[in-house]
Amino acid sequence: MNATPLMGTESLLPQDIIRRKRDGAELSDEEINLIVGGIAFGSLTEAQVAAFAMAVYFQGMVRRECITFTQSMTNTGKIMEWSNLDLDGPILDKHSTGGVGDKVSLILAPMVAAAGGYVPMISGRSLGHTGSTVDKLDSIPGYRSATTIATFRKIVGKTGCAIIGETGELAPGDRRLHSIRDASASVEAIPLIVASILSKKFAAGSDALVIDVKTGSGSFTSEFEQADELAQTIVDIAKEAGIKTMALITDMNQVLGRSAGNALELREALDFLTRRTCDPRLYEITMALATELLLLAGITKTPADAQTVLVKTLESGAAAQRFDDMVSALGGPNNICETTDDHLPQAPITHVVNPKEVGIIEKINTYAIGQAIITLGGGRLHPRDRIDYSVGFSEIAGVGEEVSTNHPLAIIHAADKNTATQVANTILAAFVIGNETPQPTRLIHKRIT
Repeated sequence: MNATPLMGTESLLPQDIIRRKRDGAELSDEEINLIVGGIAFGSLTEAQVAAFAMAVYFQGMVRRECITFTQSMTNTGKIMEWSNLDLDGPILDKHSTGGVGDKVSLILAPMVAAAGGYVPMISGRSLGHTGSTVDKLDSIPGYRSATTIATFRKIVGKTGCAIIGETGELAPGDRRLHSIRDASASVEAIPLIVASILSKKFAAGSDALVIDVKTGSGSFTSEFEQADELAQTIVDIAKEAGIKTMALITDMNQVLGRSAGNALELREALDFLTRRTCDPRLYEITMALATELLLLAGITKTPADAQTVLVKTLESGAAAQRFDDMVSALGGPNNICETTDDHLPQAPITHVVNPKEVGIIEKINTYAIGQAIITLGGGRLHPRDRIDYSVGFSEIAGVGEEVSTNHPLAIIHAADKNTATQVANTILAAFVIGNETPQPTRLIHKRIT
């Protein structure tokens, strides 16, 4: 379905609508449609879009506004249809609100595809201190994360999954708003997060959706109450649109897995898929989200059945094969799961960060680690910034681990020695080391259905 021009709004001035929202007014459907149309089709300047985003950040939106804004964003582009492909499984999707080291989508998509689902994922570029799934995939030489919807549909039908970047054909308003939110420090506005997530999911024609809402020092919703509000809002609005949806609120008080940075995270995801190595926390979160998705879709009836199916996709190599198929179909090398080191970029400098004292990690400022990746060149300060896909951190220590000269805090991968030295000081300051083992952290704080 193509977007239709927004009619009947000629008498409204964008600056008046922005002012009303700035002052706490509830916007009408007509006013919201005008703003969304201006974002999508360019009649609003970047300054006006940023001002609107900031007004929403401070004043929020009531439920009706949020629903209208999300639906309007969806209708600025095409709505994907899957019925004519005669697929033998449901259209499934997963979304994370973003965290440091979150590479779950890279693993979950091929696992769920191997279990009988079809997974069309559309990922935005990195926002602030959190990484992006599509940025990780762009570290693969030749991988075409920018493609047409026709090609996207064809690859999903053939391989069972495909992950691409935002496209001008689906929810084009979100593509522009996404980058301006990053530059204008309004990323955390809950109504805009909801609309950004769901407009793309609605447009992609998903049958079932699972949401991973992060909370903790490395997330946008650092307080549990924020995460709870966001998760509940997403689930409510998605269900109102007829999409089976649930959410897990998961911990982001430390890096998820052992790596952070685009190519390094991709390498860890491929190690997971090929069963070379597997971080227990990453395994638990990935399995929990994938299990929920299979249950929502009716592919399996019980959590135990779902986990059995998912483990089999790993043990048989079926999930790794789906990832290989997706990468080669989108222009990347063949058999990347087994030839990872031959293709992924590697930084010229590595620097081991040892603790100043022997002890046990009590707490981590995960946000600082995410910001350090930007300092290394692995993230964006501005939407058009180029990324160095090779930089980041590996062997990142976790809460409760004893660190010493034989067990470092992390290994820095950098483009030059000066930046590595600068970032090493940031890493040292991000870890709180004591003498007592802290209580184990709950990885899943809440389940919302």
